[in-house]
Amino acid sequence: MSKILIRGAKVLGGEPQDVLIDGETIAETGTGIEAGDATVIEAAGRILLPGLVDLHTHLREPGREDSETVLTGTKAAAVGGFTAVHAMANTFPVADTAGVVEQVWRLGKESGYCDVQPVGAVTVGLEGKQLAELGAMHDSAAGVKVFSDDGKCVDDAVIMRRALEYVKAFDGVVAQHAQEPRLTEGAQMNEGVVSAELGLGGWPAVAEESIIARDVLLAAHVGSRVHICHLSTAGSVEIVRWAKSKGWNVTAEVTPHHLLLTDELVRTYDPVYKVNPPLRTEADVMALREALADGTIDCVATDHAPHPHEDKDCEWAAAAMGMVGLETALSVVQQTMVDTGLLDWAGVADRMSFRPAAIGRLEGHGRPVSAGEPANLTLVDPAYRGVVDPAGFASRSRNTPYEGRELPGRVTHTFLRGRATVVDGKLA
Repeated sequence: MSKILIRGAKVLGGEPQDVLIDGETIAETGTGIEAGDATVIEAAGRILLPGLVDLHTHLREPGREDSETVLTGTKAAAVGGFTAVHAMANTFPVADTAGVVEQVWRLGKESGYCDVQPVGAVTVGLEGKQLAELGAMHDSAAGVKVFSDDGKCVDDAVIMRRALEYVKAFDGVVAQHAQEPRLTEGAQMNEGVVSAELGLGGWPAVAEESIIARDVLLAAHVGSRVHICHLSTAGSVEIVRWAKSKGWNVTAEVTPHHLLLTDELVRTYDPVYKVNPPLRTEADVMALREALADGTIDCVATDHAPHPHEDKDCEWAAAAMGMVGLETALSVVQQTMVDTGLLDWAGVADRMSFRPAAIGRLEGHGRPVSAGEPANLTLVDPAYRGVVDPAGFASRSRNTPYEGRELPGRVTHTFLRGRATVVDGKLA
């Protein structure tokens, strides 16, 4: 690999610096670095961040390659500035054995666009009845540290306790999809004024909050780590804030769409806005932004959920839940958090790289932009403004809620261990 000199970028939004990449690592940072035989990228006005890390991605392979593959999903990740993603277990077959997680891990190695860290299922077949092979998945080549039945809640308290006790042995974490199933039977959207007016089945906030309350208590009881997936309500924020005040080992994520969109959009009956957990109220959105800013919510995770056209282009009740998010995540965070003054770029690096890498115990990612560190980097043009056109997505699916919406910022370059995966906004 040749040398690359990134000249004049604002590292984590600070003063302009030069960053010299030599092979897989950052060789030097500072000002006035001589280019020599290096390829020079003039980066004045741009922000240089550590490569983004997503704790919550659905790559669909094996089993649903019609909506996404590891290759197309990691291409989308690279375009969005990600150098590592955690691939959720709700594939076909479910990633509940060492064999399946190793298959996903190897497909990630072959893709070469970003690192893929498989997430193992908590229970066999995501059925919530019997613990999956947690130890075998951890001991496999994939080295699984994060376990989740995402898409389904581990609603049995005894099973959840056993999972928390089991992963404690190897510093693993159980990532919970907090949804009490009995409270959400037939639910179609957030329970509130809009659901009442539209006559759609309501999804109450307490369905999420009751599970989070139970699980932070369980984690404290057994001394283990629990991570809350796609937290979406103001009440959930307060429970996590309380748990953290106790010193319990609780972390939480929020999705870009829950930072921007509200249940008012459901009035369109456009299934692109149908998601799990559902879009909530404006008050919830503001609470989530504040909680991300003050650190109560640890990180942003995309919950990238690709679906083929036919699963979304239908009546609301029959439509699949989920949105693609890898390619727009950083832009939405810039609009909702940076441009509003709630976070600076160093805060974005913390919430989208440092913290998710730490929660997932992911080595080589979420590292400082300094000499001797792996050259996993993302270069962003924050002044860019563009209208979202899913026709140009690298993802195989197009189910974005942002089509036709103007968003700020664009990833111009992504580097995975010194190799450019994105150049001038396009896949290398």
